[in-house]
Amino acid sequence: MATSFVDKARITVKAGKGGNGAVAFHREKYIAAGGPDGGDGGRGGDIIVQVDDHMSTLMDFRYKRKYVAGDGGDGQGARRSGKDGQSLTIRVPRGTLIRDAETNEIIHDMSGEEPFVLCKGGRGGWGNCHFATPTRQAPRFAKAGMPGESHDVVLELKLLADVGLVGFPNVGKSTLLSVVSKAHPKIANYHFTTLFPNLGVVFVDGGESFVMADIPGIIEGASEGAGLGHDFLRHIDRCRLLVHVVDVSGSEGRDPVADFEAINEELQQYSADLAQRPQIVVANKQDIMMDETLLQRLRKRVEQEGYPLFVISAAAHQGTRELVQTIAAKLQTLPPMQTYEAEYVKRPEVIDMSSPLDIHVENHVWTVEGPWLERLIANVNFGDYESRMYFDKQLRASGLFERMEEMGVQDGDLVSMYGLEFEYQR
Repeated sequence: MATSFVDKARITVKAGKGGNGAVAFHREKYIAAGGPDGGDGGRGGDIIVQVDDHMSTLMDFRYKRKYVAGDGGDGQGARRSGKDGQSLTIRVPRGTLIRDAETNEIIHDMSGEEPFVLCKGGRGGWGNCHFATPTRQAPRFAKAGMPGESHDVVLELKLLADVGLVGFPNVGKSTLLSVVSKAHPKIANYHFTTLFPNLGVVFVDGGESFVMADIPGIIEGASEGAGLGHDFLRHIDRCRLLVHVVDVSGSEGRDPVADFEAINEELQQYSADLAQRPQIVVANKQDIMMDETLLQRLRKRVEQEGYPLFVISAAAHQGTRELVQTIAAKLQTLPPMQTYEAEYVKRPEVIDMSSPLDIHVENHVWTVEGPWLERLIANVNFGDYESRMYFDKQLRASGLFERMEEMGVQDGDLVSMYGLEFEYQR
């Protein structure tokens, strides 16, 4: 049974939340008023992406779409910090692009060896031992852990090959790859035998080598989504050299000149840069050629474009050695394989304070909760005077204090917000 080829996948990734800081006080015999000693929360785990050369498709991501790293542990007494959350490593084939699902911007190109931290885990919250001051010797609050980063991303595989074989279906690309390399693509005498790209390493005399990819047959309209070509044209993007295979046998009644022009038109429609990529044209199946004029017409047309033409028979192993040597020599003159620069710019987080807060009162204790309030508290350093003033300003701007006064709050009432406690003063 043939394996389906998956070269694009959308997934959701979320780093771990930082652990909360602890509110605790030193308790030891013979030591009075030991003071606050709540420990810090542990850091949330990261989402890390790593290249795995044993993978050739994104098949794994068809069945699992959500990846979540471990949360950090909460702090404890005796200034003991919480355990860091476990990071999660996602393995992808070499050549995978990570794109932002919303903007389609490139976040990272997974072509090198270095792992990439896609989402950073949240910082652990500070324990109450950080908030002790000469005037506040027993702080009864700690800082909550920060949420980890999250992303909806698209993984897009662009094969890393030096040479891309292009041409209509059934022109002999798979046969050529099998002859010049140790690859074993499926070969048969019908269209679209190749349902996913095949890679082969071609060794040249002198110890040199290069990677060749057999791209599934492109047809007219491929750049607009017809046939299989649209799905796989992206795999030629990184190829430094295109080997354009044309059937000159006439066995299927095709016109090699028309085929040559049609494929080049599809490349132009897909990418103007791709159409300008260096090409070597290969006239294949010359051993069963029925009409010599087909080859003559193709040669004339190819020379007009300035491309070299090789006449071979891949099946009969005729001319393939000379072709490989010419390809290797041409690659020596071409720039390195294309890598994609990151386009993604992280947007600053905006805390939406439009949603109302939930206020509950019981025995002069006011509990205030709400998603944006929890996020705001996590971002404020209460050990810093300016940070506390900023926090107070944000609460007043939200209208919280006005609502509480309408509900009858009194001076000296205790206000509790996610572990933060203070006495209300008008």
